[in-house]
Amino acid sequence: MAAIEQFDNIYLDLSKESGKCRFAENGLGWKPSSGGNTFTLDRGDIASAQWSRAAKGFETKILKRSSELVLLDGFQQEDFERLSKLFKLWYSINLESKEHALRGWNWGKTEFSKAELVFNVQNKPSFEIPYTEISNTNLAGRNEVSVEFTPSNEDDTGTNGHLGGARGRGKKSGAGKDQLVEMRFYIPGTTTRKETEGEEAGSDAEQEEKNAATLFYETLMDKAEIGETAGDAIATFLEVLHLTPRGRFDIDMYEASFRLRGKTYDYKIQYDAIKKFMVLPKPDELHFMLCIGLDPPLRQGQTRYPFVVMQAKKDEEVTIDLNLTDEELSKKYNGKLDAHYEQPLHQVITYIFKGLANKKITSPAKDFMTHRQQYGIKCSIKAAEGFLYCLEKAFMFVPKPATYISYDQTASITFSRVSGAVSALSTFDIQVVMKSGPSHQFSNINREDLKALEDFFKLKGLRVKNEVDEEANLLAAALREEAMDDSEEEVVGAGADRGSADEDEESVDEDFRAESESDVAEEYDSAHESDGSGSDESGVDDDDDDQDMADDDEEEEEEKPKAKKQKTK
Repeated sequence: MAAIEQFDNIYLDLSKESGKCRFAENGLGWKPSSGGNTFTLDRGDIASAQWSRAAKGFETKILKRSSELVLLDGFQQEDFERLSKLFKLWYSINLESKEHALRGWNWGKTEFSKAELVFNVQNKPSFEIPYTEISNTNLAGRNEVSVEFTPSNEDDTGTNGHLGGARGRGKKSGAGKDQLVEMRFYIPGTTTRKETEGEEAGSDAEQEEKNAATLFYETLMDKAEIGETAGDAIATFLEVLHLTPRGRFDIDMYEASFRLRGKTYDYKIQYDAIKKFMVLPKPDELHFMLCIGLDPPLRQGQTRYPFVVMQAKKDEEVTIDLNLTDEELSKKYNGKLDAHYEQPLHQVITYIFKGLANKKITSPAKDFMTHRQQYGIKCSIKAAEGFLYCLEKAFMFVPKPATYISYDQTASITFSRVSGAVSALSTFDIQVVMKSGPSHQFSNINREDLKALEDFFKLKGLRVKNEVDEEANLLAAALREEAMDDSEEEVVGAGADRGSADEDEESVDEDFRAESESDVAEEYDSAHESDGSGSDESGVDDDDDDQDMADDDEEEEEEKPKAKKQKTK
């Protein structure tokens, strides 16, 4: 054989760009076609090798003695003989050919090997999951185990930072456009640790039968090095109330990550994933909320949590000693941490997070206070009630749905009031229009906080439109016009204005007097001296006329009370 065997168009660890792979007696090397850092592997580090069909042709999977995997994809079928020969002669290793199960069944048997979890169907591997790609695992049910994978950015992959072929833990998947983030296994029945681990189990493995799902979960935690031991924790806080995700979790804080341990779910979060850390005083003046912004977000099934919100009592004090030596505190953390804390719980958690994660702590802006001299504004997003905080550079709504809105991404803010609402006079709404993306609306804000909010937004240079005051001004103007129109139509009397009561009394009296003093009444009045009543010319008929007049007077007296009764009804 030649001193060097070269293969072109080979992809290293799912890299996006192919390169040249060269095998020599002392080891192998791979270099991307466009240039960049070269990956090398010494022959002494090669423990075993496997040949199988893969995405870009055929793949050579190399297991290192450190239990890490190296994937070389893109070989042709006829390359198997050359590779098998050189592995045998130069590295004294048999290149084992493996066939994958192609039936597509979703039931089979899991096997824990040195570097990966293998799912076998009819004694053939259906797929393999490297332990380095697993970020977390949880018991999702009595017989169900969820396995979560580390989502990666494109910039995190590659031997030179962008080409793929990552050496870092959990970075291989970053080469793909779409990434698998979770897989669930249904594992019924009971089993023993020896059956679960197979060949990897030691001779002293426990023979006691346990729930198969629980044993699978514990084994995977151990193999994937997910759960650090309690002795490694720098600090531990027990039963801390979390509002998002809801529940009580123990917080274990390690050198590079922290872990939330609940009754059902466990979460392991790297400090690098923390993008924001906020300390927010609750308006009840009894609690503080600690809000941690994460990217990538926390996942629980199909639910994503970009923020973790925990709550602690203002006067709840704790005493804790950090699991660090004085030398580590001085050299590694440069005095950012103290060996001993005896302070309120929310302050201790904040100080330790700041020291370990090296993140800036954000508090509400000092330029804004509500009419009750508090930082949080009680409001709601749709049906969810919560508190809105004005920070120096953003809004923050907590606890659920936790919403962060940067002032830089805000196009305009409108104060409005819902028409027809019962509480429209005492509350108003805020609509935040974004430069890109959907707008946000915060409802049922106390009317007394309007002026303070408007002044604060103008101080931050935000465009503000106040529809509440505009509506109030228009309504006041309309009421003034209506009042002036009414005053012009009214006839103001000398006496006091008693409304419609005066009008009714005056009309009744006037009508009654008009009828009693009419010409008709005068004509039949006995006291009235008409032309023919006392003349001598009528002397023959005087008796009859007098009798007639008397009768008429009696009829008139009977009609007058009737007329008065009709008028007063």
